Order: sequence, then C-alpha cells, then structure tokens
Amino acid sequence: MRAMDSSCSESGSGFYFSSKLKADAPKTPEERKAFVENILRPLDLSDDDYHTVMQSMLDQMERGLGAATNDTAPIKMYPTYVRAVPDGTESGEFLALDLGGTNFRVLLVTLKGQEVKMDSKIFLIPQHIMLGSGKHLFDHIAECIYRFVKEHNLMERKLPLGFTFSFPCRQKGLARAMLTTWTKGFKCEGVEGHDIVALLHEAITRRGDLNVECLAVINDTVGALMSCAHTDRKCAVGIILGTGSNACYIEKLEKVEMAEGNEPGPPEMLINTEWGAFGDDGSLDFITTDFDRQVDKHSINAGKQRYEKFISGMYMGEIVRLALEKLRKNGLLFGGEGSYHMATRGRFYTKYVSEVESDDTDSFPMTKQIFQELEIETVTDQDCRLVRHVCALVSRRAAFLSSAGVACILNKMKRPEVTVAVDGSLYRFHPHFHDLMMEKTRVLAPGIRYKFMLSEDGSGKGAALVAAVANRILAEQKAKGNPETSSAV
Repeated sequence: MRAMDSSCSESGSGFYFSSKLKADAPKTPEERKAFVENILRPLDLSDDDYHTVMQSMLDQMERGLGAATNDTAPIKMYPTYVRAVPDGTESGEFLALDLGGTNFRVLLVTLKGQEVKMDSKIFLIPQHIMLGSGKHLFDHIAECIYRFVKEHNLMERKLPLGFTFSFPCRQKGLARAMLTTWTKGFKCEGVEGHDIVALLHEAITRRGDLNVECLAVINDTVGALMSCAHTDRKCAVGIILGTGSNACYIEKLEKVEMAEGNEPGPPEMLINTEWGAFGDDGSLDFITTDFDRQVDKHSINAGKQRYEKFISGMYMGEIVRLALEKLRKNGLLFGGEGSYHMATRGRFYTKYVSEVESDDTDSFPMTKQIFQELEIETVTDQDCRLVRHVCALVSRRAAFLSSAGVACILNKMKRPEVTVAVDGSLYRFHPHFHDLMMEKTRVLAPGIRYKFMLSEDGSGKGAALVAAVANRILAEQKAKGNPETSSAV
C-alpha cells in the first residue's frame, strides 16, 4: 500500500481524499473537497425535491385511474380484478409459478387455515430464451412445470394454479393479462400485447401431458400483499424493491374507471400501479443526474421505467460505478488509476454496494477485496471512505425516493393504520434500506401509523393464495347454483 501524503485530510462528510493526483487535478484539500462535493451534489436531494416527486406521482396516478386520461398517463394503474384478501378458510393444494427475473420457480403450496406448507424448485431462464421467441419461453415454462409435477407424483391430479408474472400487464380479468412491455432484460418476441395465460395454456396443450389450469395471474407486488394479508388484515400496500420495482394498493372501486365488467364483490380492488414508469414523460428530469442519463441511455429500454432506474437493484451498482469513475478520472480516487473492469458497464454489482456499506470502517476488508477483484491495484483507506460515501449517497437517494412513493400511496389512501408488505433482494439484503425508508416515510406521511412487513415468499405463496381465493369463490358460486365463474376474486 502506498504511504499516505501528509496533505490528506478528512472532510466534514466523513471521507478522505486520495493523495496521488493527476497533474491537472485539484491539489489542495479544500479544492479536492469542493470538487468531490460538486460531482456528488446532484445525488443529494432535499425534502422539497421529495415532496415535488410525491405531488407529481399523485397527479400521474389519478390520470392512470381515469378512463379519459389513462392512455397518456405514464403510471398505468392497472386493475388486478383481485377484490378480496384471504379470509383464513382457504384450504387444499395449489400450484404456483413465479417468473420475474432470470430464475423461474414452480411451487406446490398446501393451505390449511393459517398453516402454509410450500415445496418449490428453481429453474434457470437461459439468456437465449430471455431474448428469443415467446413460444420458446412458454414451452420452457411448461417443461419446468412437467418436471416438477412428475417429481412430486402429481401427474394424475388436476391442481388449480396461480401465476406470478412480474412484468407490466394490462389485465382484462383475473386470468387474462396482456403484457404491455418487457422489462428486466427480457425481450421475447410475440408476447407483448398478448394474453400470457393463453400463451401458457397453449404451451401446455402442445405438450399434451399436463393437466393444469391457471385460475389467476398476478405480479409479485400483489403476491407480496396477499402473502402478508394472510396473517395481517391491515396489509393494504405491496412494494417490490429488487431487480425491478413496483407497488400495488387497495383502491376504492368507484375510482377504478378502467375495470371492465360489473362483478359483485367488495367495493374495492387491488391496483397494480406499475410505478416504475413514473417519470417517462420527463417529470423526473429535475432530479436526473448525468449518471442516471448514462444508465438510461445504455439500458435495453432507454427512455422507459425512469423511476425504477433511480431505485432498483438492477441499476444501483451501475450508478455507483459511473460516479466512482468520474471521481477517478479527476484524480480523486485510486490515485487516478483505473482498470478494465471498472471501465466496463454493469461490472460494479449492486451487491457490492451492500457489502461496502456493511464493511468494517477500521480496515475495510470487504471493500478492498471487491477492488482487488476489479483489479484496482492500490486502494487506501481514504479511497475506501470515499467509495463508501458514494455508495451511501446512491442508496439513500434510492431509499428516500422509494419512501416518497410509499408516502404518496399512504396519503392517497387516507387509512389511519396500514401495513406495507415489502419484498425484493434490495430491501432484504441492503444493510440500511429498511431504516432509511422508515426514517423518510415518517417525514413524508405524517399522522399515519404504518409498518413495513417483510413478505415471506410472496411471489409463490401469494400466487397460490389468489388461486385459493378464486377457487373458494368458485365453489361458493356452485353451491349457490350459479355455475358461472366470477372474473373477480
């Protein structure tokens, strides 16, 4: 390790500046501090900024709910046709599918009142299938279902199935969902604009050896809410903070102008906001940094999912990498020394952000190990402190923007007490995300009692619960002598 220059000093922000500088870089501690703060200042938002974000989100949500304004609203506010949460009487065995990223799961969920037993298997979605045809994708899914059902000796039984499909969809009924746009690295042809349940049933029919019927399709956000509502009846909001981000909540039925049909049921419906598209109309440009613009420019869906790109795990590591590279190129980090890895888009993983912020601040062993992997040869403690500061800024902005979204929904619902179901790898594994969200939501939604509840396997359990509720209502309809299936849970 190189010796520390006597001119190095700690800034008021709690980090040190690298001592080995380029010839044209700022030289005095004061100049270096000012230069660093100038580069990073756009990542540090004010409460006024967050209130502006909330007001803009509320306006766009109202537009999304309205039949006359939905077409031009970035936040689509899709009806889910889920009208009831579990009442605790659901029982039986149900299959659940969970597709929301590079992994695909098949589950067998056994319900008996409050008791839930789950058995699952994970299958990979290869890159060539993620970017291939829709037929190949659903044939692959059907093959995974077949392998799971055969392994569990269920071939002779017909089980109700719930499908968690965690991509933006416009639902026409509980088991009818049209994919509007692929996200999270998927780009399968022939799926956008089509009913994904019909595509699944077609793949099952092509095989001819499966006896499976999908009763409900939901996204992971609805699954998270349903899973938590199984044990906490105050749960009325679901949030995903992982590879992507989304939210759902219970809305008064009279405000859901986009729902089709007039099925009997409670006067409310779960709304799938698809809030990741918030800002696609330019309304978040006022907080967009050069780092964010670079991330968006090089993404697979440039110009779309702008809010998601501020807060989700798929992009956070890249935002940090771009900020670190700008500091390095100005001689303020690693003595100006770079590497092929640090110059490569996507190479600074979001998991590194969590590891850096969890590291021991006396010796920074994990941080130094990360940069050893990235082939940065010399990393001082001063460098590690600055890296940690950058990671904390990006994480805090993501958590606070997430809080602005949650607070917007809480204020809109006007319920005195709400449980918010949360799932996703970013929320689960980042060391400070929960605490940061609690802190900022308290400021942005004063007077509302709330708690965040970690959803345990919402994508699997939640899908099975929606199918179970649908199955229960179908049985109730038949018992009343009405053979027609309700399109709303």
